[in-house]
Amino acid sequence: MKTQVIAIDGYASTGKSTLSKRLATHLGYTYVDTGYMFRAIGLYVLQNNLIVDDVITLSELEKALPTLQFSWVEGEDAQLLMALNGRLYGEELRSTEVSNLVSRVATAAAVRSHLLEQQRKLSDNTSVVMDGRDIGTVVFPNATHKFFLNAKPEIRAERRYAEMQAKGIPGTLDEVLANVIERDRLDSTRAIAPLVKAQDAIEIDTSAMDVEAVFQLLCDHIKS
Repeated sequence: MKTQVIAIDGYASTGKSTLSKRLATHLGYTYVDTGYMFRAIGLYVLQNNLIVDDVITLSELEKALPTLQFSWVEGEDAQLLMALNGRLYGEELRSTEVSNLVSRVATAAAVRSHLLEQQRKLSDNTSVVMDGRDIGTVVFPNATHKFFLNAKPEIRAERRYAEMQAKGIPGTLDEVLANVIERDRLDSTRAIAPLVKAQDAIEIDTSAMDVEAVFQLLCDHIKS
């Protein structure tokens, strides 16, 4: 059976994860959170002291990459959950330390190459909704449907800050806004697979739209 891929790219905190999860459930597809993958690698870097003088020791990280394998683990109601080496991660991936590191990890060619292979492998036997930065341009240039989400930095920072407060994650709104702006810069200017809208992707500005409105717009486009 040929599997389907829906690619949802865009900037941080535009609602990609929330919408992708909901769309996957609606369609009976599996949700692939590529941000989770990069954050898990970032957490590995922190936990294994692979930062010296604020510089990631890429040589050591590259040696470890073959041992970092993502796979599906069956959760409640037969839902497929992504695990790293069999372990499921949660809010520890959302810390400020990991958030400040994730875009730097994502600029490493070896990391992107390793995760590109993993992302394609995860969709071999199940139709997926995959969100990220380069899904429609690099990972799945022939995706069945492509979307690109955008929103004003200030609004995205407010959304991220509200999520952090609700979950008890420390940080200030100013710190979150600075992180959003810096991630935009790093993601858009990196030499390898920069954040850019695919020519055939449908762009949606979520600044003045709630989740329900954006979700309905996605469904309408897919149905048509």
